[in-house]
Amino acid sequence: MRAAAETAMARAHDTSVLIIMLGLIGGVLSLVTAWFISSGIVRPLRHAVKVARKVAGGDLSGNIRVESGDEVGQLLQALKDMNASLITIVGDVRGGTQDIAGASGEIAAGNLDLSQRTQAQASSLEQTAASMEELTGTVKQNADNARQANQLAQSAADVAGKGGKVVAEVVETMSSINASSKKIVDIIGVIDAIAFQTNILALNAAVEAARAGEQGRGFAVVAAEVRTLAQRSAGAAREIKQLIGDSVERVDAGARLVDTAGATMREIVASVHRVTDIMGEISMASGEQLSGIEQVNAAIVQMEHVTQQNAALVEQASTAAASMQQRAQQLSGTVGIFTLGNEVAPPHAAPAISLVATHDKAAPALTRSRAPAVRARLKA
Repeated sequence: MRAAAETAMARAHDTSVLIIMLGLIGGVLSLVTAWFISSGIVRPLRHAVKVARKVAGGDLSGNIRVESGDEVGQLLQALKDMNASLITIVGDVRGGTQDIAGASGEIAAGNLDLSQRTQAQASSLEQTAASMEELTGTVKQNADNARQANQLAQSAADVAGKGGKVVAEVVETMSSINASSKKIVDIIGVIDAIAFQTNILALNAAVEAARAGEQGRGFAVVAAEVRTLAQRSAGAAREIKQLIGDSVERVDAGARLVDTAGATMREIVASVHRVTDIMGEISMASGEQLSGIEQVNAAIVQMEHVTQQNAALVEQASTAAASMQQRAQQLSGTVGIFTLGNEVAPPHAAPAISLVATHDKAAPALTRSRAPAVRARLKA
């Protein structure tokens, strides 16, 4: 029994030793397995976390290595693909913002130049409108003067026509007087002939009375008186004839003068009528000129309004271009936190900024103030 007990104790001791040895070997194997697991999973995960933090910080230049095909390797491959996609997107966005900034700068510069020219044109049109208004007043006054002159010319034509009629009547009257004077001369000639014949008869009667002697003395006295009257009548007739002749000559001279005056008056009337026609044409032309200048003035005023509206639209377009450039600069500052490859800092469209600096000087400050906030959000 004792031998069996000793044998059992020896076996139990051997079993305990074997269990202890197996436990030690198992612990060593567990440590080795844990180390291999740590090396195969934790290290790639730390690398993935490091890469993710670099991407979150805007650094896309890191090289992501994929050394396995398990889940960790798939995670690293996804991070690598994401990094490549971000590089492409950020590059495209950066190039687009640079193009937009440059184009908006050029648009802003063009709008600024166009605005200045439009304002200069509006000022010129305003001055032209003022000049046209003054010219319209002058032409209107000239048109009024032309109408008054036309009325005066028509009045003068009427007066000249009346004067021509009066002169024509005077010419007719002088012609009638001349004819009457010639008839009077003829009558005076008849009277002179009668007086001459009466004188002859009185002389014959005196001769016959002298032959009769004492009986014809009374008849001789009567014959002498008749002879005396005949001589006086003949003298008066000769004087009247001379006066009538002088009157006829003067009437002839007056008739010639009146004829000359009538011709002159007719020429004056014709000239006045021509002047009246010319003044009528001038008045009509002045009215048409006034109407045309009023239309031109209205067109210039409308052009001035349109130019002012264009100037306002150009100002709005310039403001919109400046705002677009500011947005482009902000976007450029936003994507400027990313580092692509060996690139350190993204180029900026400095000339475009300077072009619109007069429109919005706060754009660079807004861009600089917004970039740290974007970085903070990405890091978060």
